[in-house]
Amino acid sequence: MHTLHVWSNCDMATCQSDATDGYGLIRDGALVIEGETLAWVGPRAQLPVKYLEPHVQQHDAQGALLTPGLIDCHTHLVYGGQRANEFELRLNGATYEEVARAGGGIVSTVRATREADESTLAQQSQRRLNALLKEGVTTVEIKSGYGLALAHEAKCLRVARALGQHNPVTVRTTFLGAHAVPPEFAGRPDDYIDAVVAMMPTLAKEGLVDAVDAFCDSIGFTLAQTERVFAQAKHLGLPVKLHAEQLSDSDGAALAARYQALSCDHLEWLSERGAQAMAQAGTVAVLLPGAFYFLRETRLPPINWLRQHQVPMAISTDCNPGSSPCTSLLLMLNMACTLFRMTPQEALLGVTRHAAQALGLTDRGSLVAGQRADVVLWDVQSPAELCYAMGANPRRQTLVAGAAVQV
Repeated sequence: MHTLHVWSNCDMATCQSDATDGYGLIRDGALVIEGETLAWVGPRAQLPVKYLEPHVQQHDAQGALLTPGLIDCHTHLVYGGQRANEFELRLNGATYEEVARAGGGIVSTVRATREADESTLAQQSQRRLNALLKEGVTTVEIKSGYGLALAHEAKCLRVARALGQHNPVTVRTTFLGAHAVPPEFAGRPDDYIDAVVAMMPTLAKEGLVDAVDAFCDSIGFTLAQTERVFAQAKHLGLPVKLHAEQLSDSDGAALAARYQALSCDHLEWLSERGAQAMAQAGTVAVLLPGAFYFLRETRLPPINWLRQHQVPMAISTDCNPGSSPCTSLLLMLNMACTLFRMTPQEALLGVTRHAAQALGLTDRGSLVAGQRADVVLWDVQSPAELCYAMGANPRRQTLVAGAAVQV
């Protein structure tokens, strides 16, 4: 029989689906944990008497705000090297083409990732993961896509799996072999898609893949090439996601919706037709303000269309070396509000309930009975403070599957 734990003297942003205020805010609340699961959530005055019996462990939250554990649902956390030199070159006047000719761009990250062994990749990635954990992240998605060959994609996915095994966090892995064309396939994207499709059964058999992603855009892969990847994923019983409409309207969102995609991500150029297709398919829009900021984009994602068609909106760091070298999900909350004009309520749902939906996870993302007991205690008075303060980290304590963890 599991020990019961009661946390009280707290306010809670439950992020429930039926919340009328967006937050599902409960003032002076209480939360009961049984094993790894939330057993009861509500106002402290309504706490059932059985949870006050002597064998129940009581915890004073000391006025903290409780939220679900944060979920970073789109990262490229495992990669080799860094690209600060390219950042410097561009700001000193070099063009994208000049940087590429100098061996920069994604090719440089592919080279560094291929050269790094698993231990080196794990050490570099652990530092990035630590930053997320310190901000209350309890679930993170990690994509491959910087190996672009079977051995190196498998290496990156093994590192991602190991990070989940050795840290108090759930890691969901996504195969992004269709990220870019590697140097050995230069000028032969269709042949490379053949290779991507051939990699997938092996990686799936090894238990390294939870979902499949692709980059469908003007500098990525075509609709036809992307659909070949999706068709193989469907054959293998794997859900799909898509980098879509970041640099142009390629109609990728509609294709993803036809395959019941978990999410479409970026979406600055999303059309209303694409938003409607996503709504009908239940596909989540994952918005990435860090990449928008870093690339100095000017076209905003169509937030009003997403609201109008009731497409769930998630937010993520998009942690990657080329366009969003960011390991602060709290900063993304602020950027989503300031750059994309999302409300604090939408932003918080974007890193909790809707982020869970973007990963196909139904057991987390809100504080309701029956959910996994991933909980964060914050030293703030209102949920809006999590979006309001730039560079602040008011996290006091993280509970993962009901247990207090040190991060």
